[in-house]
Amino acid sequence: RTLFIQTAPTPNPSAVKFIPGTPILPPSTPTIEYLSGRLSHSSPLARKLFSIDGVSSILFSPDFITINKTATADWSNIKPEVFALLTEALSSGETVIDLAAAMKEKSGEFGVEGSYVAPDTAPQDGDSEVVEMVKELLDTRIRPTIQEDGGDIEYLGFDEGKGIVRVRLRGACRSCDSSATTMRNGIESMLMHYIDEVNAVEQIMDEDETDARAKEEADRARFEEKLRKVKGVAK
Repeated sequence: RTLFIQTAPTPNPSAVKFIPGTPILPPSTPTIEYLSGRLSHSSPLARKLFSIDGVSSILFSPDFITINKTATADWSNIKPEVFALLTEALSSGETVIDLAAAMKEKSGEFGVEGSYVAPDTAPQDGDSEVVEMVKELLDTRIRPTIQEDGGDIEYLGFDEGKGIVRVRLRGACRSCDSSATTMRNGIESMLMHYIDEVNAVEQIMDEDETDARAKEEADRARFEEKLRKVKGVAK
């Protein structure tokens, strides 16, 4: 059957949300993100998408895929290839992600095998009342809004001594210039409003993300230097 894949802009100009109108993953599956081709062994589709020049990260959810591009890449070159690969994969019924393999890669990130409950906000034995409230707010009030913008949020922990909630932003929110504003005005203000014990929210970046951002900044600097030289010649 023919797929009609829609796109939706995100607050991040380097990220676009692709909505194929057909299920991508089982409904209860948490979002799964890949930051490079070498880390995408569990997803045949992700490996193909990373072969497109300029694709820097991919976030899969049950009903959308968010793709981030490098600073120097052009969406007019990337989108047609993404459309072709998504149409081929979703029309043929090929496996988008091997969830069992993904669980192993993520060290059990998806919780009990077969349930695919997002572990970051799933209740855990020993959770304090404050942690339970933080998780509930993240899951019911904050996560839906962030996913609407093509991203996601991952709960990493709560420092009860300092009152600091630690989270990681995913997808379109990962490299967005407004992520600091989102963190402060959206996430932090809501948690502090409802939970007296929360004093701040801290964004944590993983090693691959730090490396990716460093490379992105270097690419951007080289691109801007080229532009300056071209403008200099034009003058």
